Amino acid sequence: MAETGKPLLIKRYASRRLYNTETSDYVTLEDIAGFIRDGREVQIIDLKSGDDLTRQYLLQIIAEHESRGESVLPVDVLNDLVRSYMTGKVSVVPEFLEQSFAMLRDGQAKVMENITTMNPLSKMPGFDAMQAQQEVFLKAMTGGWKGGTTGPAAEPEARETDSSEDLAAIKRQLAELQDKLSKLK
Repeated sequence: MAETGKPLLIKRYASRRLYNTETSDYVTLEDIAGFIRDGREVQIIDLKSGDDLTRQYLLQIIAEHESRGESVLPVDVLNDLVRSYMTGKVSVVPEFLEQSFAMLRDGQAKVMENITTMNPLSKMPGFDAMQAQQEVFLKAMTGGWKGGTTGPAAEPEARETDSSEDLAAIKRQLAELQDKLSKLK
């Protein structure tokens, strides 16, 4: 396995095929989205020109999810993004979003750390199962952002116990909450 601090290098060939330099095979946009969901940073480089195409491909992944009816960003946020780029003025929106996501990742990591280390209930029978459910919920809420899970439940054995049905139910509930929130606006 490659270093986790180093981005996974994906090369785009002239044929527009994407090549994973770590595994020496071709990948799709969905594969790249999977790498990111798993916490990997990726860098997509055009083989011929050497241009960094990462931003373009990440935006394409978001656009494809949106086109399939998966609401990635609320319409109000998309409108604000378009406005911030179309005014011709220097915008604070990109920096604000970056800082917001960093705070969210840090906050999620601290919550999980507090659950595992400072909770007096951690000695209670069944606490491990409850903790695993909380982690599944937080992961569903944040889409598995990097740095979001720490502690023993992030180990492979704990992930195997996560039920895909539970995750689907949590995602469904989250989608319902998002719909209700968007209707309140």
